Amino acid sequence: MDSLIHSPTQLSAHLKSLRKARRLTQAQLGALIGVGQARVADIEKNPGAVNVAQLLEVLHALDTRLLLTSADKASPSATPGAADW
Repeated sequence: MDSLIHSPTQLSAHLKSLRKARRLTQAQLGALIGVGQARVADIEKNPGAVNVAQLLEVLHALDTRLLLTSADKASPSATPGAADW
């Protein structure tokens, strides 16, 4: 499933949803990426505080990929406003 993410809050909810869809606990996901359960909770709670490398590790462990596309290819109604970031 593809999802447009416009804010850290949306990313937070999406990461948690992906983990639960794969029936992983925070501890299990942490074991897959080499961190503790508390770090996974921090990442889910505030993904803006995670570095890109660790975010990519999380996404890979959740069998999800990051796709960057130019805004002009997104639908006009899905284009984020300046307040989103």
